Amino acid sequence: MTIQNRITVNEADFLDGLRGAARILPSPDAPHFADAFESFGDARIVLLGEATHGTHEFYAARAAITRRLIEKHGFNIVAVEGDWPDVARIDAYARHRAARPRKGEPFVRFPTWMWRNEEVLSFADWLRGHNEALPDKERAGLYGLDVYSLGESIHAVIAYLDAHNEAAAAEARRRYACLMPWQDEPQHYGRAVEHGTLHGCEDAVVAQLEGLLAERMDYIRQDGEAFLDAEQNARIVRAAEQYYRAMYRGSAASWNQRDRHMFDTLLRLMAHRKDARAVIWAHNSHVGNASATAMGWHGEFNIGELCRAAFGNEAVLIGFGTDRGTVAAASDWGADMRVMQVRPARDDSWEAAFRRTGHARSLTDWRRRKDPRLVEMLSQTLLERAIGVVYRPETERASHYFEAILADQFDAFVWFEQTRAVTPLGHERPHGAPETWPFGL
Repeated sequence: MTIQNRITVNEADFLDGLRGAARILPSPDAPHFADAFESFGDARIVLLGEATHGTHEFYAARAAITRRLIEKHGFNIVAVEGDWPDVARIDAYARHRAARPRKGEPFVRFPTWMWRNEEVLSFADWLRGHNEALPDKERAGLYGLDVYSLGESIHAVIAYLDAHNEAAAAEARRRYACLMPWQDEPQHYGRAVEHGTLHGCEDAVVAQLEGLLAERMDYIRQDGEAFLDAEQNARIVRAAEQYYRAMYRGSAASWNQRDRHMFDTLLRLMAHRKDARAVIWAHNSHVGNASATAMGWHGEFNIGELCRAAFGNEAVLIGFGTDRGTVAAASDWGADMRVMQVRPARDDSWEAAFRRTGHARSLTDWRRRKDPRLVEMLSQTLLERAIGVVYRPETERASHYFEAILADQFDAFVWFEQTRAVTPLGHERPHGAPETWPFGL
């Protein structure tokens, strides 16, 4: 099926309109790439997407835009689709802080390459340098939004209480004992509870969070930053327990549980930081408004939709897309990462429309909606491609495409016609790197 079969405006006008509205971009590795994104500096929250979890151009572009927002516009929160304890290791490095309590090394579980790559380390190095001359409270922080760190978060809560309240630490061990056998394979916990072979641990993890919050004023007086970390890890344990049970009730329930947790985490970060302004790094499927996609039409919401509802025009949702190239991905969950060829986009997709503009790299911005003709053209229902950590080109239509109305899904769209895979990091630690170096073993 071609674009012509799907759009409701003249195809020639459609493509001419896309060409005319696009701002041509240099390489995301070029010094002045972020100049085109200056107008987004007036937002409170800028959500930066990606069409895959393993593309160099997406990471490099988000890093360049984020650097501009931090340097020129006072943004002080970078929140990513990663686990809080793992991302805390990068944050400790970037803010010149001691590493927080942890269980093992960060980013060693599948998919390791998603955050353990040269592109992320380059940004962390820049952020560390930017923060060095600033007072501690003015340093930009890096935070994880996700829900998958059950074992690490249990460890972090207990380690915090061991240092602050030994009796509370003993109680936390008792409460979390219910989940301890499942911490390395939490999906098995959800199956056991939903199939009736195990009484759930919900009451215990809720009681533990409530117990921590009951003493929060005393803990905050001792060290507010350390308490934020402990509180968030206790919330992750509660959310993870709910998430793994929801997995067995249907995909919409678990998806919504996860994105609700990510949004709630963002709100807590915004409340914690003075003059908070945040940049979000997550997949298009999380940062675009789900109500404008087949996801929303099937009952799923996401952090982009929740941000739009809570912050209105102060939240900017920016999508990213590509036509072809290579990507770091696996053929199945838990499989080895490979550098895989990305197929050229289907002719009935948004990616094909941008490909046919002839632009190698571009930014199309309709945030202010001053061009009703452009908005009308972007209000078609076309397919959009989403590649996560798994890529299955042999079943690409069923596995990776969904319908979307671009005008309502995003405020702007960044296009890279051809892209290449991220570069994963090895396990070596550079000579002389500080103890907080985020990826050392």
